[in-house]
Amino acid sequence: MSGNGKVDMIPIILNGEEVEVPSGINLIEAAQIHGREIPHYCYHPKLTVAGNCRMCLVEMGMPMRDRGTGEPVLDADGNQKIGWIPKPVIGCGTNVAPGMRVNTDSPLAKDSREGIMEFLLVNHPLDCPICDQAGECRLQEFAMDYGRGYSRFVERKNVKPKRTRLGPRVTLDDERCILCSRCIRFCQEVAKDDVLGFVDRGSYSTLTCFPGKELSNNYSLNTVDICPVGALTSSDFRFKMRVWFLKESPSICTESSSGANTLVESREGQIYRIIPRRNDVVNDTWMTDSGRELFKQVQSESRLTAHRSDGAEVTLDAAVARSVELLSNDKIAIVGSCNSTVEEQYLLRKLADQTKAETHLSGHFGDDDGLLLSADRTPNLRGALATGMVKKYPSDNLKPLALQLGKGDLKTLLVVNEDLFALGITKEQIKKAKIIYVGTHENETSKMADVVLPSLTVFEKSGTFINRNFRLQKFFQAVPGPAGLVPDFLVLNRIASELLGEVAESLGLESLWKEIGKLRTSCLKGIAYREIPSDGLALDPGKLADLPYVEGPALNFSPSKVKKAVKAKPKAAKV
Repeated sequence: MSGNGKVDMIPIILNGEEVEVPSGINLIEAAQIHGREIPHYCYHPKLTVAGNCRMCLVEMGMPMRDRGTGEPVLDADGNQKIGWIPKPVIGCGTNVAPGMRVNTDSPLAKDSREGIMEFLLVNHPLDCPICDQAGECRLQEFAMDYGRGYSRFVERKNVKPKRTRLGPRVTLDDERCILCSRCIRFCQEVAKDDVLGFVDRGSYSTLTCFPGKELSNNYSLNTVDICPVGALTSSDFRFKMRVWFLKESPSICTESSSGANTLVESREGQIYRIIPRRNDVVNDTWMTDSGRELFKQVQSESRLTAHRSDGAEVTLDAAVARSVELLSNDKIAIVGSCNSTVEEQYLLRKLADQTKAETHLSGHFGDDDGLLLSADRTPNLRGALATGMVKKYPSDNLKPLALQLGKGDLKTLLVVNEDLFALGITKEQIKKAKIIYVGTHENETSKMADVVLPSLTVFEKSGTFINRNFRLQKFFQAVPGPAGLVPDFLVLNRIASELLGEVAESLGLESLWKEIGKLRTSCLKGIAYREIPSDGLALDPGKLADLPYVEGPALNFSPSKVKKAVKAKPKAAKV
């Protein structure tokens, strides 16, 4: 990279065509930029280079120069001679250099790939129809694209262990392993949990855990994602669904404020798995194992699916009407949620302005693992700051609200996706006010609520979150919600409109963001929903008055630490 921050470009000759590529990248990356595929197994852009599968062999040459004078060596026609290396080189371990000649489709390169593929298939079981990796198997794809199409091997294949438990979430089929070592390097370099290795030699090499250890870290399923074959499989997803039947929906992990990008894979309204989506400025290509389990809350037995008013099941219209009646009184307070979307938080602020209600917010904190599980265990705390729903970082309790309830200063309480009992408020205090509860799952607060408005999970709606680095990111609906439920922001907008005696207008995310983009004192000013890119939009937290920018990943979110934080420019968390 040059001193002005621009990437230095250098010329190379790729399959006889002169192209420009960034300096310092390897041949696999260089060829990919210009639409040429160099097949590979052991290479992964987020791991160190191992160079042990040899599938990426290419033919390479360099312009020849006189060793004494450094002058170009010319042929009889006056052209510079090219010194072709007599043997193929690996693309993953060879960086580009000016004037380099690279042939990916020459007879030497093709013959080399065919030979490597033949060796990889010598002991590989021919069970593609029942393999859990079918449909996303690189071995299967490259065998079709770069293999000979037939096998000369007639001996008996080696038999290796099958259905080996490596850990609580990962199962190994050793007969399918091609010894690429991606999983080993991931555990060493990313998860910092060096538990995997190869034992024995040659055709008998086997992947296993070190004695007395197992693959049990909270990132173990990333080894399944990066396994190019069907060797490592998810014990939970194993044999549940063929991947070509699954619909992919871009989403955001709500486990913490890291905002890991994900793909929610579903079929016919049922979610089967969640996998990471690459975003180099947020989560690279990784996510936590615990975050992959969150979709199971959709079918939880405690899920709220019916509107209630004064203990009876009612329609949405009746529940909204009763909510409007209760919010028409004075002495109102709103308990917002850091799990709500930016759009929902904006409408809560709007509702608070209309009713002159005091807004309360509680944080949920834990230990930071230094990677993608931040200390802030909610996805959108910063959204509440950006929309002005709250003016400062919240604590982990609602003591001020408890004091107000204890004195009988409040008549109506609108609670969004929070359990007041878990936040330090007693049953006696809650009884002193009417409760309107908006949430996805039943808890002690919803049981005591006068009005219950069931809401949708993150998998059943679209919206935006702001992660710990003040990056605004979109997510999209993956599956339909329970019958009769509508997006939360529509319910809140309807309540706000009817409080003013107006009919709620038809509202979409595009039109709602026209309002949000007009917030004068917010870092969201001037943003249109459609302009938010797929990898997110970096916001300027300096536009929020008296609010420090707090950077992850190793962040202690205790209130005393937050107060000491200093302002800084946005910077992506390193993973």
